[in-house]
Amino acid sequence: MSSANQTKQESTNLLQLVSFKIANEEFGVDILNVQEINKMVQITKVPNSPEFVEGVINLRGRVIPVVNLRVKMSMPNKEYDKDTRIIVVDLPGKTVGFLVDSVSEVLRIPQNIIEPPPSIVAGINSNYITAVGKLEDRLLILLDLDKVLLDEEKTVLETVN
Repeated sequence: MSSANQTKQESTNLLQLVSFKIANEEFGVDILNVQEINKMVQITKVPNSPEFVEGVINLRGRVIPVVNLRVKMSMPNKEYDKDTRIIVVDLPGKTVGFLVDSVSEVLRIPQNIIEPPPSIVAGINSNYITAVGKLEDRLLILLDLDKVLLDEEKTVLETVN
């Protein structure tokens, strides 16, 4: 296969991502992991839960813990507003809501524009950053939401509902 054909084929391998913002940063997660995206609803606080757990929501009769991604990623907290969203994700054995500032769009990006995160950000606390997407005018940080939570934190979430 000629290199032109190979390049064309690589660029047709598209990743479908849900992009969202936290502070001034743009993140993306694989759309296949996203169950739904909800506007802000009443979150019930759970006593003695970890700081990153915002509380629980009732989603059509199911009690789902909500994780504040700002807190989890050591960013300053902010008040909810009209753009605040809860991204509901199926993790192995658990459904979890992730609180984000806003959801931007569903993106289809060629696989060949993403690359591993720079080694300086690939530290022990950021193993949930899987890649960085180089879009025309911005960078998109790709997250593995399953890895955002440590195993012991997942165990704690089991007890939150």
